[in-house]
Amino acid sequence: MKIEVDQYKLIRNLHTVKGKSKRYIARVLGLSRNTVKKYCDGAAVPWEHKTPERKSPVITTEVLAFINQCLKEDQTAPHDQRHTAHRIFERLQEEQGFLGSESTIRYRVGQLRKNFNDVYIPLSFDSAEASQVDWGTAKAIMNGQKTEVQLFCVRLCYSCAPFVVAFPSEREEAFLEGHILAFTYFGGVTFRYIYDNLKTAVKEGFGRYAKEQESFHRFRAHYAFETAFCNVRAGHEKGLVENLVGWARRNILVPVPEVKDFTELNTIILERCRRYLSHTIRGRETSVGELLRQEQTKLLPLPKMAFDPAKITEHEADHFATVAFDGNRYSVPVKLAGETLTVKGYARTVKIYYQGEEVAVHERLYQKGKTSYQLPHYLNLLELRPRAVWNAKPVKAANLPDCFQRFAKGSADPDRVMVRLLRLVVDKGLAQVVDALERTQAVGSNSIQVVEYYLNQKKPLPHLNISGPSVEPPNLHRYDLLIGGERR
Repeated sequence: MKIEVDQYKLIRNLHTVKGKSKRYIARVLGLSRNTVKKYCDGAAVPWEHKTPERKSPVITTEVLAFINQCLKEDQTAPHDQRHTAHRIFERLQEEQGFLGSESTIRYRVGQLRKNFNDVYIPLSFDSAEASQVDWGTAKAIMNGQKTEVQLFCVRLCYSCAPFVVAFPSEREEAFLEGHILAFTYFGGVTFRYIYDNLKTAVKEGFGRYAKEQESFHRFRAHYAFETAFCNVRAGHEKGLVENLVGWARRNILVPVPEVKDFTELNTIILERCRRYLSHTIRGRETSVGELLRQEQTKLLPLPKMAFDPAKITEHEADHFATVAFDGNRYSVPVKLAGETLTVKGYARTVKIYYQGEEVAVHERLYQKGKTSYQLPHYLNLLELRPRAVWNAKPVKAANLPDCFQRFAKGSADPDRVMVRLLRLVVDKGLAQVVDALERTQAVGSNSIQVVEYYLNQKKPLPHLNISGPSVEPPNLHRYDLLIGGERR
């Protein structure tokens, strides 16, 4: 029987202070003798309620061990291939001859599952022991357009020093290049790197059973570090870098940055990473920067030759002087049409080589079916075929100001004048040619020779005020003395 606190107080007072018998207290308070007996000595209190544990005769030690083993196996299994309580019940029937009800197993599984969820072990790492790596996504306004960027994040486990760099994609080239940039930033390599099951790193399997991609296997052999892959859906196993992804979004990319390109964005991100080094993490007495300086003395040194993270292919340039790479095409000098070229695709650029010599560099395209043209590659051919200049794709891709067409079409030979203007753009630069065009039109001329004059016009030499040493005039009186024979 449950009693109130006031009743409990009376029982304790009558029995302990006044020495009344249990029979007397029960009669006076109208309680059963068993209730008085329970509370009079203070062996129990009414505000605590103990739920008696139900012991089912069918939940034997063997059954409990089987359920625990199933739940333990689930920790390393894919999320959608883990045991349900119903599946455990079926296996108990098939493998253990279980005769109890499914509801009994459901209740016990629910109780035991609490031991496997949301409880984590605090970790501690030695200097240079490990780093954690992850990707995150964010938004930026780039060249006036809202763009999704991929954030490659690395955090050293000992010092908690962060490194973040933005890429257009999470492809293998960006993944490897991000590592190289992080190694350079930190000044070395930790002994181990912790990842989730990234496709750029893991070919098949997961966790301890992961089989690495061949390119990543070569990469880490070059930099001499070990790897550890997390279990599926176990972000807490790399919580430091998970927090870094959120920190980068909230502290660097709020408000949404407006930048010209990835170079400008990454300059902003790197500066914020450097500023973080002055931060002191709760529970530590030393700043992140000072811990990083300690850690850098133990990092593995960088190899003398940097790993080339490019995706490399070989293709023949077509009759339009373009070469294929990853679903897009990139121009090369027209003299190389029909030649076999080596294409190296990096995270942000595509470099093209002929017989070991670099012949073209383009910004990498990620939308399929596009072509990147560069005007200098076609200029020699346009000089031979000037009539094609108005419909030439490389010319249209250059997005020249309207003043070029207006000037050329106002001349006696618009085709050749336009081609000569293109040559001037390649040789002198767009800004200087536009300035020369404006000056030519300002004086009422429409001559290409005047444009070239303004481009080649030398600035007048500045007036120099040269001051030399001062010389006193000679004293001619001395000569008079000599001629006259006067004694001195």
